[in-house]
Amino acid sequence: MDPLFAYNLLQTRRQFFGHTGLRLGGLALAGMLAKTTSAQAAAAAANAAPGQVHAPLAGLPHFKPKAQSVIYIHMNGGPSQLDLWDYKPGLKAHFDKDLPDSVRGKQRITGMTSGQSRFPVAPTMFGFKQHGQCGRWVSELLPHTARVVDDIALIKTVHTSAINHDPACTFVMTGSEIPGRASLGSWLSYGLGSLNNDLPSFVALTPQFPSGSNGQALFSRMWGSGFLPGKHTGVALRGAGDPVLYLQNPDGLPVGERRAMLDALNKLNQKGFEKSGDPDIQTRIAQYEMAFRMQTSVPELVDLSNEPQSVLDLYGPEVKKSGSFAHNALMARRLVERGVRVVQIMHRGWDQHGSLPTQLRNQCLDTDQGTGALIQDLKQHGLLENTLVIWGGEFGRTVYSQGTLTATNYGRDHHPRNFCMWMAGGGVKGGMSLGETDDFSYNITESPVHINDLNATILHCMGIDHNRLSVKFQGLDMRLTGVEAADPVKALLA
Repeated sequence: MDPLFAYNLLQTRRQFFGHTGLRLGGLALAGMLAKTTSAQAAAAAANAAPGQVHAPLAGLPHFKPKAQSVIYIHMNGGPSQLDLWDYKPGLKAHFDKDLPDSVRGKQRITGMTSGQSRFPVAPTMFGFKQHGQCGRWVSELLPHTARVVDDIALIKTVHTSAINHDPACTFVMTGSEIPGRASLGSWLSYGLGSLNNDLPSFVALTPQFPSGSNGQALFSRMWGSGFLPGKHTGVALRGAGDPVLYLQNPDGLPVGERRAMLDALNKLNQKGFEKSGDPDIQTRIAQYEMAFRMQTSVPELVDLSNEPQSVLDLYGPEVKKSGSFAHNALMARRLVERGVRVVQIMHRGWDQHGSLPTQLRNQCLDTDQGTGALIQDLKQHGLLENTLVIWGGEFGRTVYSQGTLTATNYGRDHHPRNFCMWMAGGGVKGGMSLGETDDFSYNITESPVHINDLNATILHCMGIDHNRLSVKFQGLDMRLTGVEAADPVKALLA
């Protein structure tokens, strides 16, 4: 006899009605969810512009936005604020002296330096100069970015809860150290939709592996959609070979036949959606359609033949090298120019536990010209006032040296207590600096900015009240900024 059948025969009357009741309740719930999904889809469609594929949610934006697009430049590994932005000339007098216990206190440090017998102070070996009308002190390693400091709002006092790379990167990009949450770009795509029907609303540009630096892994959850519909996942354009795999039709398959196949497939998927109400089916339909349109839009996107030589020269000699930072920076401008909502540029190799002077110089040589060029290029095209640009890593670096300290060589450990990020463009004040740190760039003394406050500020610039953009998941009202209090940083807002 079938064991399942035998089990059912042995059930008591109470067990039978209890289990049946649960099953019927589940069927009712599924029906209600299908109706809710259909209602949400109808509301989004009503709020869409004619022909808009990825429509904004009903009621969004909450107020008039200052920016329409975001370019997020993530320097993976933790750039040293002491060697780039947080100028501390007084540290020269403390060279190789132990960091005072009163400064470090009982703060958590990583296992990489917790066993050191001493914590020698390592002042930067790089020179700083003032730049722009704002008089911003900038490291000699960033000469191109220094030219655009009047467009930049520098934040010296960003802080985070995570002390290691993986959870810290996850926190910066999703507002939580717990994997599985939706990324910033996915939230913006979900809430505001896309301005272009032929390209994704959210694009992630992944780089080639850096040479001469300590590269860190990149995780797809940094541009993942988590519990949001899959169509809001960032589409990663590759840094080598075809930008998107399998985008072209196989030899001998005409475009018309591909279109007919997709039409038939979409009809089958739509029948499946009407039967089950599964929103992932709608995502599948949308992604098939997007892939079809990208067969034309992506080759045009990556074709730089129409870019003026003056623009190419602005980005530097590697601008035509696919996967280089300069190429990705130019791609970012071309993407927002075509209505892509969010572009995320990732660059690895900022984890200098040793040989910092050599490795950090390499990183800046690789990225500085492209970063400065991006700001200038956006301005020249009239895009900066509508585009919010963010630059930063997942945490900063310690003032004390990890390992041996000499006059020409040192390393720095992870430092989540304070680090520097900057924003430019739509919605923020250029030429300003926010916050101060102590004499050792170890603790915040004025105007702390938590990662969740920073994300609330980004959403605000895009016309979103972060408290009102949430999704029910696992019994919680999930938000990008978490459940604890967070506020946009008003001092940064134009």
